[in-house]
Amino acid sequence: MKLFDSGQVRYNVRFHPTAFLPPQRTMSTPESPPSQSRSKAGERRQEILHVLASLLERPQPEKITTALLARHLNVSEAALYRHFASKAKMYEGLIEFIEQTLFTRINRIAVDLPSGLAQVEATLTLLLAFSDKNPGMTRVLTGEVLHHENERLLVRIAQLCERLEASIRQSLRLAATHGDMSSDRAVAVQANLLMSVVIGRWHRFSSSQFQRSPLEHWDLGWSLLKPLVRI
Repeated sequence: MKLFDSGQVRYNVRFHPTAFLPPQRTMSTPESPPSQSRSKAGERRQEILHVLASLLERPQPEKITTALLARHLNVSEAALYRHFASKAKMYEGLIEFIEQTLFTRINRIAVDLPSGLAQVEATLTLLLAFSDKNPGMTRVLTGEVLHHENERLLVRIAQLCERLEASIRQSLRLAATHGDMSSDRAVAVQANLLMSVVIGRWHRFSSSQFQRSPLEHWDLGWSLLKPLVRI
């Protein structure tokens, strides 16, 4: 039996322009005009981020500039800067979405699956499926679109990958506690190896212009990796 059946625990990992929007108020609590203004501003911010993500999904994307974004949104560049102080801030918005999406689902995995190895497989599958469903976000995760932006963006992506690796490490320790691994002496190395596989598949997906899915032959790939995890 597979440790993780994607049909057993489903995760919606597709970016949607309303993902950042605050919960809507009920009909019994109408918003005041200032609240309506803030809501519209929030919607515009999400629209900008959605267009940015869509442009990044092109196999051979143009250089993303505020002028290009403004043209696709049919607004002026000045209008963009009313919502984001810089293009780097827009990329920060995408990174925040990635962080929120992945860690919300990783926390759910920890609750839904008591087996440490099942958590590892589910987490790896989640990271690859998110990339597969969100090609533009993959270019953010690999850092390739961030190199000519603010350096703090690359630092934040590195920190995100460290946190993901820590989650895998925690699940491996749980597996060792349950006797599914011979010991927990190598969990740091094993977690690093597994995260490296994920990052490598992200890079291959992007460098292939999204022709080679990060989920390609993943069932077989995991079956080859699992004995290394059990050591």
